[in-house]
Amino acid sequence: MPELPEVQTTVKGLKKVIIGKTIKDVWSDFHIGAKHNNKQNIKNKKYLEQFKKIITGSTIKNIERKAKNILIKLSNDYTIIVHMKMTGNLMYGLYPNNKFVHLIFKLSDGKNLVLADMRKFASVEFFKTNELHLHKRIGQLGPEPLDPKFSAKNLFEIFHSKKLPIKSALMEQKFLSGIGNIYSDEILWQTGIHPVSVTNKIPQRKFGEIFKAMQKILKLSIKEGGDSKSDYLNAFGKKGNFQNFHKVYGRKGEKCLKTNCSGTIERIVIKGRSAHFCPKHQLIYK
Repeated sequence: MPELPEVQTTVKGLKKVIIGKTIKDVWSDFHIGAKHNNKQNIKNKKYLEQFKKIITGSTIKNIERKAKNILIKLSNDYTIIVHMKMTGNLMYGLYPNNKFVHLIFKLSDGKNLVLADMRKFASVEFFKTNELHLHKRIGQLGPEPLDPKFSAKNLFEIFHSKKLPIKSALMEQKFLSGIGNIYSDEILWQTGIHPVSVTNKIPQRKFGEIFKAMQKILKLSIKEGGDSKSDYLNAFGKKGNFQNFHKVYGRKGEKCLKTNCSGTIERIVIKGRSAHFCPKHQLIYK
């Protein structure tokens, strides 16, 4: 699933090309054979019809990221909310031969903004811009880890009273926005913390290390255009490079890359999510 760096990379690319463009028409086949007929999603045919009426003719004023969500703000005071989920990619240009394109915004410059999604899990909806704080997903998000106002002290205050595996806690969006499987693994490997460690047993100084590693890793991935180990493509259909910097994620059975560590990377499942770690240098706090 695209995480903070991938969504930020997409937003950064689209910001250069779609602001000021008018949406001339909308096409989607998401509603055909949809497994989840959510009434507040374009996978619902009636909702799609309403979506098209609201969106068509409006001009794109801005595009932002909130956690793993893309917010396309329109001139009619509505916002399109896109969550790319597992295999979604939001791209600009002409993609008529891509069989995985399930949503097309036809723009006033003759180009398209398209959502390609192999597994069709992506979510697209509209919401009044001045009421975004009331949205069930947007309104309950935790702080952004790259917010200049966010600090190591804030991170400690969020987690020190919780009794959760640190792997799960880092990915819980109501605690912290935008982090998922890839970056939680990389952060914990970097800081030498085992993913099953209980949050309220981890020393405060280690949260300082988590904060520094989180900032460094997320910024590096954004610089490298995100992670394309799986399906991610940026706004122009290009792959990112962060998969070439993995220290632990997806490296089960391989030698640990930490200097002077003789460990071998292992994988376990914690609360339904995979976790990659080195059993040698990542310590358990319980």
